[in-house]
Amino acid sequence: MLLDIGILLGIYLGVRTYEKYISPKIAIKPIKPKALSLKKSATEEINLQLVKKYQDSLKEIKSNDTEKQHDHYFKASTASMGLAAIGTVFPQVHLLSIGAITYTSLPVLKQAEKSLVKDGKIGHDMLFAALISLALATGQSLALTVAIFFYHIGRKMIAKTQDHSKKMLTQLFEQQPNKVWVLKNQIEVEVPLETVSVNDIVVVNTGEVVPIDGLIVEGMAMIDQHTLTGEYQPVEKGIGEKVFAATSVISGRISVKVEKTGLDTTVSKIGELLNRTADFKTTLQSKGETWADKVAKPLLGLSTLGLPLVGAIGSSAILNSRFGNRIRLAAPLGVLNHFNLASHKGILVKDGRALECLTQVDTILFDKTGTLTEEQPEVGQIIVCDDYQTNDLLAYAAAAEGKLSHPIANAIVNKAKESNLMLPDIQDAQYQIGLGITVFLEKKIIKVGSHRFMAMANIAIPKRIEKAMADSHSQGHSLIMVAFNDEIKGAIEIQPSVRPEVKSIISGLRQRGIKHLAIVSGDHKQPTEKLANSLGMDNYYYDVMPENKAKIVEQLQKEGKIVCFIGDGVNDAIAIKKANVSISLKGATSIATDLAQVIFMDGRLSRLCELFDIAKSLEKNLRHTLMILFVPVALNMGGAFLFHFSLMTTVITNNIAFLFGLANTKVTHLPTEKKS
Repeated sequence: MLLDIGILLGIYLGVRTYEKYISPKIAIKPIKPKALSLKKSATEEINLQLVKKYQDSLKEIKSNDTEKQHDHYFKASTASMGLAAIGTVFPQVHLLSIGAITYTSLPVLKQAEKSLVKDGKIGHDMLFAALISLALATGQSLALTVAIFFYHIGRKMIAKTQDHSKKMLTQLFEQQPNKVWVLKNQIEVEVPLETVSVNDIVVVNTGEVVPIDGLIVEGMAMIDQHTLTGEYQPVEKGIGEKVFAATSVISGRISVKVEKTGLDTTVSKIGELLNRTADFKTTLQSKGETWADKVAKPLLGLSTLGLPLVGAIGSSAILNSRFGNRIRLAAPLGVLNHFNLASHKGILVKDGRALECLTQVDTILFDKTGTLTEEQPEVGQIIVCDDYQTNDLLAYAAAAEGKLSHPIANAIVNKAKESNLMLPDIQDAQYQIGLGITVFLEKKIIKVGSHRFMAMANIAIPKRIEKAMADSHSQGHSLIMVAFNDEIKGAIEIQPSVRPEVKSIISGLRQRGIKHLAIVSGDHKQPTEKLANSLGMDNYYYDVMPENKAKIVEQLQKEGKIVCFIGDGVNDAIAIKKANVSISLKGATSIATDLAQVIFMDGRLSRLCELFDIAKSLEKNLRHTLMILFVPVALNMGGAFLFHFSLMTTVITNNIAFLFGLANTKVTHLPTEKKS
């Protein structure tokens, strides 16, 4: 038996000597395509695309090499197991079997050497190396080959599953066509996608994928954006609206002016982010691996002390109670599965730590504008003078604002549509940006605009309107005045529109144990207090400048709270950096500049409770996986002392638990019913 260990060490030392001193080291430096000395053009874009494809191909080669290596060792360990089985009947093949065992053990032995020599520690890899020696010394060659076989098959399965999961995660955003139709001199020409430049006009027809980010300059279409937003309801888009690469045209035809191509598109940025996030290692997984390394020495000591009690075979069973490798292999799959789940729901997790920290969050700060309220305001009360009819005033105001596209104009027009009003046709219009509009119709000169707009036209403001204006301003609302022939006939109150999903989200957060909810706003006290009370918030902060939001986050953290900040991921940079978790509702358009850890791609709050559920599910999944993987540790150690477990018994127990652990990584613990 000692001869077997001598053969193992001899072959291993020979291989390492060959690799270090004899084997020629051939370093092939990759040839990087040089950018041509041209101004920014289609040619330069092609160069960038070539570099990207070249880098991707190198990654693919590396990935393929790893996969081939796993396949190779899997086949070799299968052959080694067969030789060991034959060796139990025909001793003549025993030496050949030892050679095969040594060869298939090389990855383990190299890792153990690195751990001991370079890192200066005795970790779980060192335990496996010690187990190999002890198993050979006690004549348990067959059991050892089975252990090595399961080691390699585990690595092969995990590598394949991780690769598949990463591809699923990123390919969700990579459905790009190879060729596109570009409008040149009013003629549609089919060209390779990589030759398209900024300001080109790309034509996209029904059933085609949008290949670039851009602005619609002609046509209208129903767009499926679920790859970006997670929302399967198509949206109608027309002239002046943005479209993004990897979204699909369900019906219609559009001409799109290119704003971003290739590596600069939103979808490309998302792919890069997801690839980085996919390699995130949770604290729980890191703790598991640390525990595995910490128990390595005690296990080694216990195995040595157990020699007089349970013998060498029992000691090998104790050594095989190691669990670090199983944690290292299984835990990342649960993480990848939950990242996949989030991305399919339109939640982009830029920083994996956010998912982990969300389970500890007890305080949420909502930035008021654009988070709790819509960017599009709504009409509040309508004040009329001289017994003028409310609907008439609204109809004339909507007719005047009908051709404009700013939020206030849209609010007035939408209110008129809700009231089913017929709008008169205007004859002429003069618009003063930021002030108001003057239109002519039915022998009337109609002015619709702000107090300043009326003052500039020397139009007197009635006391009733002045009072209404003061009341509106005190609540954070604005008043749009309507005048006929230089005489004010009424005013329309414009107020923020609370997002329809907010109340149910607040209720859902309470159910999930969030103790403190607060609003941060730059508005005055009255409107902020009114909104906070209507939503059931615990606190509110008003007249807060963007730079002071971080101080509020800091103060709450000093009080021992774990803070999640939800707001504008671009403008609230300091608060976002200070918060334990940051979420942005800016949507897909700003992922490159958005500093938030999590982005809701559809720009709505409706995914917030789902995000907390996914985070909780991930934590539960990892805990269950670790518990399953720890079970054979106690079982094997107890079995070694009480029931004289052999190495083969522990190999079987370990791998049954490992298979259960792998199965558990696919399990999600999400609520069966929507709570919000």
